[in-house]
Amino acid sequence: MTDMTDTPTPPAWKRYAPIAGIGVIALIGAFTLKDYLSFEALAANREALTAFRDANYALTAGLFILAYVIIVGFSLPGATIATLTGGFLFATFPGALFNVLGATIGATVIFLAARYGLGEKLAAKMDAGDGAVKKIKDGIDENQWSMLFLIRLVPAVPFFVANLVPALVGVPLHRFFVSTFLGIIPGAVVYTSVGAGLGEVFERGETPNLGIIFEPHILLPILGLCVLAALPIALKALRGKKGL
Repeated sequence: MTDMTDTPTPPAWKRYAPIAGIGVIALIGAFTLKDYLSFEALAANREALTAFRDANYALTAGLFILAYVIIVGFSLPGATIATLTGGFLFATFPGALFNVLGATIGATVIFLAARYGLGEKLAAKMDAGDGAVKKIKDGIDENQWSMLFLIRLVPAVPFFVANLVPALVGVPLHRFFVSTFLGIIPGAVVYTSVGAGLGEVFERGETPNLGIIFEPHILLPILGLCVLAALPIALKALRGKKGL
C-alpha cells in the first residue's frame, strides 16, 4: 500500500517560482522605482503625506506597513527611506513599531520563499552529509538563537543575506520571526528617530545623516548587544575545549 501521509515533492519550477519571482520584481524595481522611493520624493510629497495622515491616521498606518512589507518582501529599493518615512509620519513611536513590523513580515516573505524553493532540501542534505559542511550545520543548530540575533545586530550584515541564510539551514519559522522582530529594533529605532526629525531637515534644505548608526555613541551600544548575543556561543566553545 502507498503511504498516504507522504507529501509529494512539488515540481522544481513550482519550488523555485516564488524566489525567482522575487528576484525578477527586485530587478525591475531597481530600475523603475529608485526615483519614487527616494529622499527627494519624500521631500517633494511631505505636505501631501502629512495631510493624508492627519485625515486618515489608521488607514495611513495600515498602508504604510503594507508598503514596507512589499518593499522588503520583494527586495525593492527604498527600505531606508521607508524607515525614515515611518519616523517622519508617526514619530519615533509608534513609527519604530510600524517599521519593525513591516520589515519583519517582509523578511518572512523572503524566508518562506527561499525555504520553499531550496532551504528544506539543502538543510536535509547538510544533515545527511559529513565533514565540514555537517559541522557548520551542527554549529548553527546548537546556537540558533544567538546566531540569529547576531546577524541581525551586526550592521555590516546585509538585510537580504540575513533573511536567506536562516532559510537555507533549516531555522524554524517562529525562531526566525521572533529573532528578526527583536534583533532589528535597535537599528530601526535609530533610523526612525532620524526620520522623526526630518521636518527641521526639510526646512533647512539639508539631507539626513544616514551614517549616524556608525557614530560611537550609537555603534558602541549595538556592538555591546552583539557581544551579548555571541557570548553563549563563546561559552559553549570554551566548555567544548575543556571537555577535550
